[in-house]
Amino acid sequence: MLDSFYATHKYLVEHTDPLVRRRLMDEINWNDRLIAIKGCRGVGKTTFLLAYAKEHFGMSKECLYVNLNNFYFAKHTLPEFAGEFVASGGKTLILDQIFKYPAWSHDLRVCYEKYPSLHIVFSGSPVMRLTEENSDLRDIVKMYNLRGLSFREYLNLQTGKSFPVYSLSQIISNHEKIAKEILVEINPLWYFSDYLRFGYYPFFLEKRNFSETLLKTMNMMLEVDILLIKQIDTAYLEKIRRLLYIMLEETPCTLNVSRLSNEIDTSRATTMNYIKYLKDARLLNLLYIADKQYPQKPQRVYMQNTNLLYALPTRQIGELTIAETFFYNALHACHKVNATDRSAQFIVDNKHYFNIAPRLSGKAGFRLTAVGNTEIGSGKQIPLWLFGFLY
Repeated sequence: MLDSFYATHKYLVEHTDPLVRRRLMDEINWNDRLIAIKGCRGVGKTTFLLAYAKEHFGMSKECLYVNLNNFYFAKHTLPEFAGEFVASGGKTLILDQIFKYPAWSHDLRVCYEKYPSLHIVFSGSPVMRLTEENSDLRDIVKMYNLRGLSFREYLNLQTGKSFPVYSLSQIISNHEKIAKEILVEINPLWYFSDYLRFGYYPFFLEKRNFSETLLKTMNMMLEVDILLIKQIDTAYLEKIRRLLYIMLEETPCTLNVSRLSNEIDTSRATTMNYIKYLKDARLLNLLYIADKQYPQKPQRVYMQNTNLLYALPTRQIGELTIAETFFYNALHACHKVNATDRSAQFIVDNKHYFNIAPRLSGKAGFRLTAVGNTEIGSGKQIPLWLFGFLY
């Protein structure tokens, strides 16, 4: 039985050659016995899993990649399969599309307890609540998030360079020196506008129309990651699509929940639920004051990344909209980002106040400012592109 799975595994691993090594590969403790890799559709979870198999195991049969959409699992259970794998000398199971298997959380727990020598790595949608609503896995799973390409990863991919990650404190303290060192190698602004349009999702590398692929991916987020996983009736899909369309037109924006409820013809509570689903699917980012969170209304709403801003071809997108969206997405990956009632747009880690500006200013402000369309900053004015080096 395992032979056909090994044959598929061998083919996929042999034909996996990621052009950029994701930083997350070195952040995971691969010794943990149950590891979840969460990430939105399109960021390269399958490629990441196969790259892990290739890098750590080569063609060894101690590791096996399995897609749970295989019809085998319509009749056979995951613990049954895992038992055969362990009996044949297997040590690490890599499970993709775990949500396609109905009793996934229960049976992962069974495998964890029944086969103490087995390591399991599985991918999941960000909509899946692995610990908050799932007692089966709460005390045993280690979760990691695979995000879209950072500007640094995109730049390394496009140039063949190996620019390192810089911490936020390094960027704040030494941004002029860091920027000058990078500019000796390349001019980041030559690549930045393309990244903002299509560099976040690795599928821009594929020989397909990026805009069409992005639209298809966004629709799959709605139809699978939200409706299927959250078990929402398909009759409500059109309301969620309409809400997403409004967000594509208006973000960054404050939420007028009453108006939105009228426009999509549903209750205020349901509208807020839909906003949360879009956020969980990594289509939106919700910005809150530090002491507030869902189900309270956010201070502002952003698209999750700048590529999504271009999904609506009829919209004219301003420089400040793009800059704010990029900054929030880049910082949110590794830091706590909140709204503030002070004279700043963002507060990061409860201590760094930031404003966003599309151009370098001759005035020396007292707030940190992320500045677009500049190669090198000055003082508290930091080039926007440099925040793409945080991961």
